[in-house]
Amino acid sequence: MWTCLPAVVVGYAAFLVVGHNEIVPDWLGVMFHTSYEMVNAMWWGILSAAFFVGILGRIPREAIMSVLGPGGTKRGIFRATLAGLLLDLCNHGILMVGMKLYERGASLGQVMAFLIASPWNSLTLTLILVGLIGLQWTLIFIVASMAIAWVSGWIFDRLCDRGVLPGNPNTMEADEVAFWPAVREEWAKHSWSPKALLSMFWGGLKESRMVLRWVVFGVVLVALIRAFVPPESFGVWFGASMTGLLLTLLATTLIEVCSEGSSPIAADLFNRAGAPGNAFTFLMAGAATDYTEIMALKETTRSWKIALFLPLVTVPQVLAIGWIMNVAGT
Repeated sequence: MWTCLPAVVVGYAAFLVVGHNEIVPDWLGVMFHTSYEMVNAMWWGILSAAFFVGILGRIPREAIMSVLGPGGTKRGIFRATLAGLLLDLCNHGILMVGMKLYERGASLGQVMAFLIASPWNSLTLTLILVGLIGLQWTLIFIVASMAIAWVSGWIFDRLCDRGVLPGNPNTMEADEVAFWPAVREEWAKHSWSPKALLSMFWGGLKESRMVLRWVVFGVVLVALIRAFVPPESFGVWFGASMTGLLLTLLATTLIEVCSEGSSPIAADLFNRAGAPGNAFTFLMAGAATDYTEIMALKETTRSWKIALFLPLVTVPQVLAIGWIMNVAGT
């Protein structure tokens, strides 16, 4: 945190001062611009997520679990998938909210379904994708991502049932409760003055420190990679073949990009390389192999096994659907 955060701040400030000035070496200019671009793309999602995390802290656990449904059930996983699909936050903001859901007692399968369904499926990015690749393919991408999220959530819950993965120790048996009456009763106990809201927001931000430190590390890594690996090359190197699909998987694994950054690159793969499956793989596998997400899962669940099972469970599904899209799309 305290190494990468100053680097990001300096890079952001340097871009504001020098911009694209030719006196700055090209690679350094790319790093400055990346810090500027990534911060501008992510700040609203991170601040919104801190607010949502604070709000979740004021909602009774029983009410949250009543909305999500019982863990380990198909209905509960489906509800978590819809929640991830509808919540309009970037992938880093979604990660902060997902870790809070785990702490509030959601099953491991529900948390995974929530995380997998959400990274690029926000309303804003969906509308952007419609403009970039068309409504038909955008809807296909959404349906496919929901299917992967639901199947993955179901698999994770079954692995917990069999003892392969540890279950969520925060889970408790909760009866069905009326959501809004329970929330109103709990909120009546809290102050909603501007000072109290600011304190709630600050508390949510502090609870998200373990995610934020990996976010700023990700910005530094993106800046370094973008300085030496031009993203324009993706559309030339990665065609609609199995080799291109595997190279896309390798690229999205190595390159940490937020959802705002992955959508334009995915559209470039779709339009210039003529590879819809590669575009889908770049979007989905980017989240499944995201080291920020993996490290946040490890620190929240205290289990390397759970964190590493995220790509193990999801990537084969992504590759299979990506291959089918390439065959059908070409």
